[in-house]
Amino acid sequence: MSADESVLSHITLGTNDVKAAARFYDATLKTLGFVREEAPADWPMMYEKPGHLPRVFVVEPFDDRPATSGNGTHIAFNAATREVVDAFYAAALANGGTDEGPPGIREHYSPDYYGAYVRDPDGNKLQAVSFAEQ
Repeated sequence: MSADESVLSHITLGTNDVKAAARFYDATLKTLGFVREEAPADWPMMYEKPGHLPRVFVVEPFDDRPATSGNGTHIAFNAATREVVDAFYAAALANGGTDEGPPGIREHYSPDYYGAYVRDPDGNKLQAVSFAEQ
């Protein structure tokens, strides 16, 4: 989907530890083809899959209150293959993330729904999902 076709412009996630978040998101989003864009030091981290939306911003909250995760909220990223889902999960766990559901088929969604769930260092729930056949 090109930038013109996406219904989302960007996703913003709060963090309480920019360095830990950078390590986590640099490694984890890289598996999905995202790169961190260069920005001035006072700007939030921004990740982009070149030519595609949404962008992902990781920021300390603007209101100076602690970042918190939402119960029942998660962000699911499309992955081209099951191997990419596996790489996403492994990168997340190796970089400060925690397991919320290992890679595998989720037949209760559909027979070709292959996903993995993790939490970032601040507790935000993320998922990678692929509908590609083995």
